[in-house]
Amino acid sequence: MRILLYFEFLMKRQSFFFLILILCGLDRVALAQAPDSDLSRSFIKNKNKEHNSLLYKYLYKNGDSLTRQLLNDPDRWGIQIVYTRVKKTGNRARDFQDHYFNVDKSRYFYPASTVKFPIAILALQRLRELAIPGLDRNSTFITEKDRDRQTEVFNDPTTPDGRPTIAHYIKKILLVSDNDAYNRLYEWLGQDYINASLHRLGYGDVEIVHRLSLPLSVEENRYTNPVLFFDTVGNLLHRQDGQLALHEARPMTIKMGKGYISRGKVVEEPFDFSNKNRLPLPALHHMIRQVMFPSSVPASRRFLLTQEDLDFLRDYMSRLPSQSRYPSYDSTTIWDNYVKFLYYGSSQQKPDDSIRIYNKVGNAYGFLIDAACIEERRSGKKFMLSAVIYCNSDGIFNDDIYDYDRIGFPFLQNLGQTLYRASFAERSFQ
Repeated sequence: MRILLYFEFLMKRQSFFFLILILCGLDRVALAQAPDSDLSRSFIKNKNKEHNSLLYKYLYKNGDSLTRQLLNDPDRWGIQIVYTRVKKTGNRARDFQDHYFNVDKSRYFYPASTVKFPIAILALQRLRELAIPGLDRNSTFITEKDRDRQTEVFNDPTTPDGRPTIAHYIKKILLVSDNDAYNRLYEWLGQDYINASLHRLGYGDVEIVHRLSLPLSVEENRYTNPVLFFDTVGNLLHRQDGQLALHEARPMTIKMGKGYISRGKVVEEPFDFSNKNRLPLPALHHMIRQVMFPSSVPASRRFLLTQEDLDFLRDYMSRLPSQSRYPSYDSTTIWDNYVKFLYYGSSQQKPDDSIRIYNKVGNAYGFLIDAACIEERRSGKKFMLSAVIYCNSDGIFNDDIYDYDRIGFPFLQNLGQTLYRASFAERSFQ
């Protein structure tokens, strides 16, 4: 009855039916397999010596004074960097030269909003797997509830016609890293599908087990909402009941820092990340590669995406907030470089028209992360760069006293600009 009333309301709206590199040297290798392969583990272990890596040497020589200072104490600042120089033969990328600095998949960092990237990909993949006639990313997507702590969504005022859709949620995820958009896709896909799909593709160290910015328990995050999909005239295309996930994340004890704020007071003990999401940097970097260069990955390890899906993802990974009409954003609070940490940091300067950045960022608990493919528009040349830095020098979580502006953003800005110059220079760097 509630759904019928919803559609009767929307039917009155006229618009409802009518829209929506570096470095050439001994520490390089081309990796075509998924990041959890034996070759990848062996390579990272043997070629990741901090001060022996060519990536370190180049950044130390060409970076600014802050970069040099941080690279000399990378463990204190939790710095990890993956850089991939992409060489082309004709019009196709053929050779991928991966370089690592201080990368260790066993060193935990909170992935924050970077988990939204695989969720956006999996939402499109799930539609392809379901293969239901009429069901696509622009179908009306209704979220109901069957538990007290869950919430419903029957309309979305940021769309042209008020209809929530998977496409619109993905747009908001990639344009401004919207938390609610991620939560709605998580509530449809569920822990079982998310983690089984990622593990099957070789991302065995990834665990996505909770919504974002909601105070829900481990148990509550196992439950997903009932969801319904309709076409634009109100015909039911698909219904999925609420589910309880059976997935069990690999047990890990992860405690960090020396204290945290709880109910306005400092608790003087390490903060527990054991039940938080996990997304190691090499896996995130490889997912960017999957979307940008799918043919470089064996078919058995690829996401199930069509060319249309890939074009849609790439468009919104690189689109600026000011280039979006639905949703639209206030440029005084959401500037064009708002989620472009590599190359721009926190700068509100006008974007450089000569480059295009396809990326996904994360920012929480003192961690800054960005995974990007950066393109020089004139030549079409690209390189990939992913990095994380830990900006919590006082060791206290949830106090909102982090070193983002003093340390994190300037470091990522200089890192992106330095490797941009290296990647597109006329000569190779040794």
